[in-house]
Amino acid sequence: MAHTKAKGSTKLGRESESKRLGVKLFDGQPVNAGGVIIRQRGTKFFPGTNVVRGGDDTLYAKKAGTVKFATKKKNHFDGSKKFVRVVNVL
Repeated sequence: MAHTKAKGSTKLGRESESKRLGVKLFDGQPVNAGGVIIRQRGTKFFPGTNVVRGGDDTLYAKKAGTVKFATKKKNHFDGSKKFVRVVNVL
């Protein structure tokens, strides 16, 4: 015989909504001023010319133009170097 009353339980309600991160405009595509180029967490891509980083690390276009991706060497404080991906608007 049960000593406690039966409780209802559910396995739903834990799924978080997807954040739709990723590259929104690719190399060679046109972009307007203020347009979102990449939504990201952290700096997977770095802002280059005419690109600005928002508070949630999203990369926006400062001016209208064409999206271009490049790589460049970034120097760390300890002297080590790392290749990083940079987004430019030309």
